[in-house]
Formats: sequence, structure tokens, C-alpha cells
Amino acid sequence: MKYQSQKVALYYIYGALTLFAAQILFGVVAGTVYVFPNVLSELLPFNVIRMIHTNALIVWLLMGYFGAAYYLLPEECETELHSPKLAIIQFWLFMAATAAAVVGYILGYHEGREFLEQPLPIKVGIVVVALMFLYNTTLTLLKGRKTAVSNVLMVALWFVALLFLFAFYNPSNLAVDKMYWWYVVHLWVEGVWELIMASILAFLMIKMTGVDREVVEKWLYVMVSLSLFTGILGTGHHYYWIGTPGYWQWIGNVFSTLEVVPFFAMVVFCFYMVWKGGRDHPNKAALLWSLGCSVMAFFGAGVWGFMHTLSSINYYTHGTQITAAHGHLAFYGAYVMLNLAIFTYALPYLRGREPYNQQLNMWGFWITTSAMAFMTFTLTFAGVVQTHLQRVLGMNYMEVQDQVALFYWMRLGSGVVVLIGVTMIIWSLVVAPRDASVTAGARQPAE
Repeated sequence: MKYQSQKVALYYIYGALTLFAAQILFGVVAGTVYVFPNVLSELLPFNVIRMIHTNALIVWLLMGYFGAAYYLLPEECETELHSPKLAIIQFWLFMAATAAAVVGYILGYHEGREFLEQPLPIKVGIVVVALMFLYNTTLTLLKGRKTAVSNVLMVALWFVALLFLFAFYNPSNLAVDKMYWWYVVHLWVEGVWELIMASILAFLMIKMTGVDREVVEKWLYVMVSLSLFTGILGTGHHYYWIGTPGYWQWIGNVFSTLEVVPFFAMVVFCFYMVWKGGRDHPNKAALLWSLGCSVMAFFGAGVWGFMHTLSSINYYTHGTQITAAHGHLAFYGAYVMLNLAIFTYALPYLRGREPYNQQLNMWGFWITTSAMAFMTFTLTFAGVVQTHLQRVLGMNYMEVQDQVALFYWMRLGSGVVVLIGVTMIIWSLVVAPRDASVTAGARQPAE
């Protein structure tokens, strides 16, 4: 670790991992309610469980991005953070806002808009947190070296904050509301978050492969261009059936199809950098997460997104379990694995535990990823059956739910396995000691 102020990233990494565990736990509870509908029905209704599950996902990913920025910016800018104290205050304010939001959800105090359920005071608190972060990181960037990695990351984080402002606009017309609602939800995950993904992966490739920075930065600019070109107008695939003009079907079809391209470019980029570098980096787990991130993002966001993004197909599949299959694998592959990659790389340096035992982490990778893949296939099959029975044969919703009950059991089982894998990953990052044999070998004098 080159700069002492990088240690503030520890707050965000630990906070993110805590919320990650909570998100997975509530996901398992939600899966349980699907097969036992009366579980917690009076104490904690399903809509609240789902709200906490989805909101915890968004918050812990954002917290991970903050931690990643506080870790990599000093190295990229070759200077200490502008104000480590401000970063710590920002963290505790963010955690307080998160806790207040969860309490509000449980007590029924929320706006009811999916992903944007936060009450107005909490939204204001989120904006304050974002402003503190942007002030701190922007001044750090301005006083230090400017690189493609730091510039792209900061542009993306600025747009994350700016696009969130649309969350304050809540018109009474539902079609207008959905148009602007997607400005936050879609343009985050299929727009500027892809820039965050590309910049963090570029940073990891520079550090772990030894490939020349100039080569990595050229790839980074290509991936950023592809992401923005396809992602912004790709918003059209959400406008098919909400009352917007018909030309959005053509725009959505064309640009949503092209959204596969930047994710494929990230797969090629990561594997090419590792092949070209040929450097045997000691942190095998971080390299595994980085490569896995690009591959699973391509399948989850790219392939599974394309499967039902064309309007002629989406007409039947919209809102079915196929959507859930795409959402689970896309978020896991593109953003969950991205955070775990940078955490796995950074924590050994932040905690002075290099080298450390990575076997548990890598086992956690394979168990969690395999379970998520199984869950995705399960939900995909459930969605195909649901689409045929409900949208083609005309059976009513509850009759169809009985027909796909087996798939919900399978999803619950895979969710439990995901929880086991995540527990192993968090344990390996936070608790597991360094590898004593490697440490002893490193201390032996050279012959």
C-alpha cells in the first residue's frame, strides 16, 4: 500500500460486505416465501422483504464503488486523498441513511417505486453523501496525476450522482413517471455503471498483468465508447409497453441488440491482457474474480438480456421469471463480481496480509457462481413455462404459479448454496489468516 489515506477504503469494504450478507440473507427469505407463502406474512410482508433485498443490493454496490475509488485514486493520481476524515464521516452518514431507510421500510414508510422506495429525507441524505464523495475525490484528482482510469471512473461517478436526481421527480402520470424512472435504473446499470466496471477492470489488469498502461487505456476507451453508444439509446427496450411513441420499439430493438458488444469486448480485453502479460501474479483469487466478472457479465447482461430484449419476444416475456433470471445473473456477473474482485485485490494490502490463504476465497467463487448459474437456468425454464401457459394459453396468474412451483423450490435451494458460498468469501476476506506455509517460505533466505 503506497498511500496511508487508502486505508479509508476499509470502512467501505467492510460496510459493503455487511450489506452484501444482508442482501443475500433477505434473498433467501424471499425465496422461502415463494414456496411457503404464509411465512412472515404478518410480521414482515413479502413486499418489504423484496424491498430490502433489492435496495441492499444497490447500496452495497455503491458503497463498494466508493471504497474502490478511495483505494485506487491515490495510486492512480500519485497523491494522498484530499480528506480522509471527510471520507470517514461520509461513510457513517451513508450507513445511518441506510439503516434509517430499512427501518422506514419495515414500518411502511416508503414511496413504493421499485429501487427508489427511499423517502424524501433519505434521498436528500444520499445526495449529501454523494456530494461529499465527489468533492473529496474530485479535489484528489485535480491535485494529482490524471490517467484514463481515474478520469473515466470519476466521470462515471459524477453521472451516477446526477442521474439519481431524477429519483426526486415523481409525476402523477404513470407513463411519464416510468420514462424518467428508467433514467435512474437503466442509465445507471446499463450506462455509467459499465464505465465504472471498465475502469476498475482496467486498473486490476494494469496491476496484475504488467501490461503497458498505454495498451490498457486504449482498450478502456473502446469499451467506454461502446457502452455509451449502446447503453443510452438501449433504454428504449423499457419503453415498449408504457405508452411511449412507437419509434422506441425500433430504437430499443437496434441498440439493445448492440448492448451485447461492450460486454463481449470486456471478455476479450481481460483474457487478452492476462495472456499478453504472462505474469504470474500471486493473488490468484483476484485474477479469478476479474476474469469471472467479464465472462458472467457477458452471459448475464449480454446473452440473457438479448434473449428477451426484442419487442416481438418481449411482448410475451415481459415481467415473467425470464426477467428475474436476466436480472440476477446480470447484477451478479457485472457488478457483484466486480466489487469482489477489487476487494480481493485490495484487502491483502490494506490489512498487511500478503500473502494470504486464497483457497477458501476461490472455493467461494466457484460455489457461488455455480449456484447463481443454476438459479438463472431455473428461473429461465420457469419463465418459459410461465410465458406459454399465461401469455399464450391464457391461464390466470395463480394457476400458472402452481405449475412452476417446482422451479421455485429449485431457486430456493440454489439461494441457500449462494448463501454458503458468500459466507465462505466474506470469511476468507475478513477472518481467514494468511497462509502460514507461504509466509514461512517467503522468510527463508535465498540459497
